Amino acid sequence: MFEQFDLDSELLASVKKAGYTKPTSIQELVIPEAMQGKDILASAPTGTGKTAAFLLPIAQHLLDYPRTQPGFPRVLILTPTRELAIQIGEDSEKIAELTNIKTGVITGGVNYGSHSDILNSTTDILVATPGRLLEYIENEQFDAREIEILVLDEADRMLDMGFRETIDRIVGEARWRKQTMLFSATLEGAGVLRFSKEVLNEPVFLESNPSRKEKAVIHQWLHLADNSDHKLKLLVHILKQEGVNRTVVFANKRETVQYLSGKLYAEELPCVWLEGKMPQDKRNKAIERFKSGEIKVLVATDVAARGLDIDDISHVINFDMPRKTDIYVHRIGRTGRAGNKGTAISLVEAHDMPVVGKIERYVDERLSRRVIEELRPKHKESRVANKKAKVKLTTSQKKAKAKKQAKKQAKRAKK
Repeated sequence: MFEQFDLDSELLASVKKAGYTKPTSIQELVIPEAMQGKDILASAPTGTGKTAAFLLPIAQHLLDYPRTQPGFPRVLILTPTRELAIQIGEDSEKIAELTNIKTGVITGGVNYGSHSDILNSTTDILVATPGRLLEYIENEQFDAREIEILVLDEADRMLDMGFRETIDRIVGEARWRKQTMLFSATLEGAGVLRFSKEVLNEPVFLESNPSRKEKAVIHQWLHLADNSDHKLKLLVHILKQEGVNRTVVFANKRETVQYLSGKLYAEELPCVWLEGKMPQDKRNKAIERFKSGEIKVLVATDVAARGLDIDDISHVINFDMPRKTDIYVHRIGRTGRAGNKGTAISLVEAHDMPVVGKIERYVDERLSRRVIEELRPKHKESRVANKKAKVKLTTSQKKAKAKKQAKKQAKRAKK
């Protein structure tokens, strides 16, 4: 229970109101360490309560050490995307609802004037994307010297998006901070670990092992396609099936997002779309229509793969296969959240098969091949690619095969 963490009654009441009854595994690990003021390097799968794991200790710190005079934010949370910043801002307001803690959100893509209230009045927690915040720092509209706690959420994604130099400068501006926490769905790759050594001071490394209830149950399979037109027909067929409710369709390019949106409307499949250069108000409106259930299909580039925190997404469909294996994991993580079941379907052309092999080895699971009878692939290349892919086994499949062979040999030896 959350009472074990020695949180103030106002925070416990907010947690209860939000419907949280029992801490998740990452919350169990992080909250006690964070409340002791330790630097933290933490990894947890998406949808396992990572945000509350850092927001609750932050709120408790602000209640334990109240502000003595007006000023700039005492807590800074940096995120890679506008959507994630907005979501964390909303979560912070819920947790601090019964307190005097004030939260502000600063992102790119909106009018500069809309941030004047945050910059000119007292805000306790600031959630921001790096680019716009650095602009305000350079223009001397924001002072990072009062920051006591710095949180870097989805740090690996921020590095992938090219924010390294920007984050370094913001971290330098906040050098008087007392505590730093770095969170990510994955902590793979030398880049993140090297970066963490530079910004963290003797951190506690925490890696959650989610319970069965928290773990995503995602059924994954693929359909082989001859070409882009064939993929579109497969997509339309799948979206029209019963039980395909709230669905995110991923494409690699903005142009593909726009192409698919037009084609789906022509097939009487209303959708909203999300891509990098949309104005913020349009992005917010698209997410709200999808979130409310007014529209059941969201077509997006990978800008939505992080920070899209929407319950009950039943399906994720990869119209384009991602270029990197970890992006595949982040994409499918939009469904099957908090122990719910989800489905991830990939539409695969022959040239995608090498990345399919990498994904299967990365997730240690073979993606089953399924066929829609009236939309069978016709090209020989698709069938050959599928045949070749079957040769490459995942680690668990190799172990199972070796075990089977060992049993056979044991039987022969007995004879």
